[in-house]
Amino acid sequence: MTRPWLLAAVAASLAVVVALACLYPRVMLSPGPLLPEHAALEGDCFACHAPLRGAVAERCIGCHAVADIGLRSTTGVVRPGPARVAFHQNLRGQDCVACHGEHQGSRIGQAARMSFSHALLQPAALATCTTCHVAPASNLHRGFTAGCAQCHGTEAWAPASFDHARHFVLEGEHDVPCASCHVGNDTSRYTCTNCHEHAPDRIAARHRREGIEDVRNCASCHRSAHGEPQRRGGRERD
Repeated sequence: MTRPWLLAAVAASLAVVVALACLYPRVMLSPGPLLPEHAALEGDCFACHAPLRGAVAERCIGCHAVADIGLRSTTGVVRPGPARVAFHQNLRGQDCVACHGEHQGSRIGQAARMSFSHALLQPAALATCTTCHVAPASNLHRGFTAGCAQCHGTEAWAPASFDHARHFVLEGEHDVPCASCHVGNDTSRYTCTNCHEHAPDRIAARHRREGIEDVRNCASCHRSAHGEPQRRGGRERD
């Protein structure tokens, strides 16, 4: 049987804690000061927190309109400086506190906080990389309209899963836009007859003299502009 004095001690301790929380809420309840941008909300816990629910996205969105995030301030002023990527508008759902922290110096919830993942994006945005990313300006990518996912994953841009040098080394005069060889940006096909002396009839005649009948897959033998053929004829691709 619980002794009366023990119950009285527990009740007194709880009363002291409640009294201190009411008299000094910032000291007793706050895990740390707010970020400088939110300093005006210091002491107004319910600006972000809902009773028994903690910080909720609905209260964040009350100030930070989703359509303006990354583009304008909470007062509607366009953000100065370089253009920012506005991807929050394309998230599958709005769960601000899953990624964003607030109280400085606090470790509460840090271990469970997420970093950005492409899996958070809506399918339409995920399928169009240029929604967020500027298309590369290199010759390898210039004018290329095929999907980035053919070579790149969402974990990291580099390394790409496709190594062009395994098929043909793009060096010197061959460092050209993809569409020069892949007509219509169809990477399943290519042609070498769009440039300089590569006339189809001349190539066919020359190779027939060497005993090679099939000249449709140049890269099966020629792997660079300056290298010697690695094998004779064939339709194979590594």
